[in-house]
Amino acid sequence: MKNIRRVLFAFTALTLLSVASWAQGLNWEGQTGAFITPFAYTSQSPNDGVGKPQIAYHYLNTGDVVGNNSQASITLGFLGRAEIGYTRAFSAAGKTAGLSQLFDSSFNTFHGKVNLVPENVAKTKWVPAISAGFVTRSQVKRVGGVLTNKETTNGDIYLVGTKTITQVKGLPFVLSFGYKATNASLFGIAGNAPNWQGRAFGAAAFVVKGPSKSNLIFGSEFAQQPRFIKDLPGATVPTTLTYFVRIVPTSEIPLNIDFGVAQAAGKIAPGVDLKARHQFALGISYRFK
Repeated sequence: MKNIRRVLFAFTALTLLSVASWAQGLNWEGQTGAFITPFAYTSQSPNDGVGKPQIAYHYLNTGDVVGNNSQASITLGFLGRAEIGYTRAFSAAGKTAGLSQLFDSSFNTFHGKVNLVPENVAKTKWVPAISAGFVTRSQVKRVGGVLTNKETTNGDIYLVGTKTITQVKGLPFVLSFGYKATNASLFGIAGNAPNWQGRAFGAAAFVVKGPSKSNLIFGSEFAQQPRFIKDLPGATVPTTLTYFVRIVPTSEIPLNIDFGVAQAAGKIAPGVDLKARHQFALGISYRFK
């Protein structure tokens, strides 16, 4: 019986470590998060200094119209409760005449986040981590920027709460929910929205044991988008959804590999189909030790 308890304890400890590893992965824009949404957690760092850098690469096959989009990120945690980072967005042009040129440009993304309430503060078991953050995108020349021949800037300001739940034996899971003010359309992929709007986002995922000491995290996210695109009258943008599996090869190596399907935008106006629904997504995130 003691041996069985030891095995169960070891399994639980490794699973919880994998939850921590999963929750420390970088998302599409370089924030600590799932695939497209941020978590309230921040990149690991000492309470009195700066942590080791995290790097990430994300790829989204956005279809023949929008083309392929890639993101290269670097993020630093500091003071045990904050992070800051930079991401460069790249695109490979689509092949649809009259539309693809609206999405063929690169831009910068700067982001920061600070944890306001630590998870399980004051020895509680139910309090989520709560953080506030920002995203600023510059040199954005997409859609409206192309139509007006101007580089634009857009951004997000958000509040997010995230909770890792371990009370269910054998099935740890993570829940996250947030609200942001944004004037970006599809994270800048479609340029700017006409004005600032409040939009909700969230994620849920659970952990299962995988082969060869790995762990698999299955999850889904949603991110509401501003409904309209600046300088493109009549176009409407739906909520973005993702379905993904995150692979943690081992809890000893801070590496995450994400595979998923993203639903971004399809028919945004009569006769205008961006064909960016059910598209393949890939992400790799690594934190130096």
